[in-house]
Amino acid sequence: MTKQTSHIIESSLLDLLEEEHFLPDLQEEKRVKAFNSLKAILSTPNKIQKSFLRVALENGEVVRIPAYRTQHNDTLGPYKGGIRFHESVNEEEVINLAALMTLKNALHEVPFGGGKGGVAINPRNYTTKELYQICKKYVQYFSDILGPDKDIAAPDVGTGQREMDWMMSEYKSIHPGKPYLGSFTGKSVLNGGSLGRQEATGKGVYFSLRYLLHDYIRESHQLNAESRYFNRAQQLAAATQPLTIAIQGFGNVGSIAALEAYQCSFMNNKIVAVSDRNVTLYRADGLNIPALIHFAKGNKGDLPRNPEELAAAGVDAMVMEREAVLYLDLDVLILAALEDQIRDDNVGQVKAKLVVEGANAPITGEADAILSQMGTIVIPDILANAGGVIVSYFEWLQGRETLFYGEDEVFELLLNKMKKTMNAVFPAFFRTQKPLRQICYSHAVMKLSTNLYIQGKLY
Repeated sequence: MTKQTSHIIESSLLDLLEEEHFLPDLQEEKRVKAFNSLKAILSTPNKIQKSFLRVALENGEVVRIPAYRTQHNDTLGPYKGGIRFHESVNEEEVINLAALMTLKNALHEVPFGGGKGGVAINPRNYTTKELYQICKKYVQYFSDILGPDKDIAAPDVGTGQREMDWMMSEYKSIHPGKPYLGSFTGKSVLNGGSLGRQEATGKGVYFSLRYLLHDYIRESHQLNAESRYFNRAQQLAAATQPLTIAIQGFGNVGSIAALEAYQCSFMNNKIVAVSDRNVTLYRADGLNIPALIHFAKGNKGDLPRNPEELAAAGVDAMVMEREAVLYLDLDVLILAALEDQIRDDNVGQVKAKLVVEGANAPITGEADAILSQMGTIVIPDILANAGGVIVSYFEWLQGRETLFYGEDEVFELLLNKMKKTMNAVFPAFFRTQKPLRQICYSHAVMKLSTNLYIQGKLY
């Protein structure tokens, strides 16, 4: 687990230790011991499993590929978390992401624990048949710990509904006659998936921004006008010019968030920059997001990289270095790529007034502290990018009931659940000078601590 996650969990527990109304039955020495126990439980995973998948490539070679599944905590329900295919996947990463998933589910009152998996590959370097074999091998190697009532996997970076369809099919073959629809979420609709699952994370990311600036700030009459965060949010909400937004990452999350902003009739905003693994595209008057999405779909997800490709896409934009998106002078920066994008060595160049974490852990702990000192509002991953796991929960329910919701119903349920969470944490955020990340962690840790105590796991 990263120092940032461990530190915020410990800080949240210290705050709760001083709250006399929280777990009042625990007093004096007994209380201190219980909170030490909570720290030990929440800062470590329950299980870590690592395997080397044996995969036969189409060229006749056999390779061994590192693969992981971490199960952090199941206090609130079966483990739940994505499987990512990326060359940077390692044990520390999946441990940290599993812990974040535990906290995310607790924050949003989703009855799951936290898990995470990964395979250390660049999927672009493998054929479709080889990826299919890798998916089958992953399920074979981890089949004992996966399942609809044990550990429910989902897509993540480098995976999607195709991979989940393959994995569920293999799970079904290994466990004949057993329930299987809920073993993997993020599947295709034809294979038992939920309508709206693919768009859920991106929609939730933009909704968290929209709800804060368009709804909550304007409607609440009990905010602390002396809060630096309130003043920053109020300035953004009251702006007469369109809010300028940049989005790092143009995959499933970033492109959907961009489209939501482009089509939004509630807020006056424009997308002035987007980036992917190759380039940043910038246009002060706003980019043609539908045209960029159409181009990317036909070019393996990549944005136009030169004037010729921009002309082919019908897009007017300036081509810049891929990291340039982080340093533009604008109102809102949405981080929808990978972790550790804003660090202590580059945070001083970040000019955005508000940052939304669409990816998991894109800001390091050191950079997060500096942004807080600068008065920059950060809507953290634990709050902003929960749309995927929330709709995964709806998919899991639909699979158990074999009763499926319409797309509009799914989105309404998603936004209502996120709105309930934001209404629970925003008052404390604007009442205090604490970063929103700390408020969210404290809320999640309180839920987990209460359940650990009433389940008798602190003694």
